Amino acid sequence: MNIFNIIKEIEKFDPEVYDRLDSRRSAFKNLRSIGKKTALAAVPLALGSVFQKAYGQSNSMVLEVLNFALKLEYLERNFYTQGLAASGLITDSAARGAFEKIRSHEAAHVDLLISTIQSLNGTPISEPTFNFGKNFQDWNTNYQTFLTLAQAFEDTGVRAYKGQAGNLINNDTVLTVALQIHSVEARHAAHVRRMRGVKGWIEGAGANSNVPDGAQPVYAGEDNVMQGGVNVTTVGSGYSAAIATGAFDEPLTKEQVAQIVSLFE
Repeated sequence: MNIFNIIKEIEKFDPEVYDRLDSRRSAFKNLRSIGKKTALAAVPLALGSVFQKAYGQSNSMVLEVLNFALKLEYLERNFYTQGLAASGLITDSAARGAFEKIRSHEAAHVDLLISTIQSLNGTPISEPTFNFGKNFQDWNTNYQTFLTLAQAFEDTGVRAYKGQAGNLINNDTVLTVALQIHSVEARHAAHVRRMRGVKGWIEGAGANSNVPDGAQPVYAGEDNVMQGGVNVTTVGSGYSAAIATGAFDEPLTKEQVAQIVSLFE
């Protein structure tokens, strides 16, 4: 067995293999300190450990992310289901048709996430009981409040999926599922924002940048003009803060999303 030939073959598919393994050189060095026969027997175990650390994403982490996403999808599906059932709330036929379609998308997301979790031998979380009137008492009687929350939920979903992508990077199948949902959430967000009469993208995080009242936590960090260590307002011939923030979207951490969801639990 030639360990370095194995790594060379991996390099054909992953040019960053040496960077992944660099911090684990000690695992190979440790083999020199034991007997030759023992070392030969230990090679498969040592290699398994090294490559698991370099490439393996713990199943528990993936399941945690999937259940995290499932909770958001439960929230959205429940919100639209209740909103559509509220008497006199959504009276425009085109708007009702749009929200029925969005609700169906969210329901499909829920079903897919549940199936994915089960396929990984995990247990999907049960659907929580949400209280949308906890902080927005007229959410199901005032159409503008309903639209405000719809926008906030969709914008949260977009940023939440982005924030968890790194935890799925080593599971291509699950990452693909997450990205497919992420892009649809972005389309929902843009559509709902247009329904509210605001821009389809987010510019800044302040009250004067089309941020819904009472939903400020959803837009935390959206005033960031730094991308890849570069101030976007200074590149090229210079861009306004509105362009610099609107051209790039920011992720939300799990803790930030949990804070937002807690407003409705």
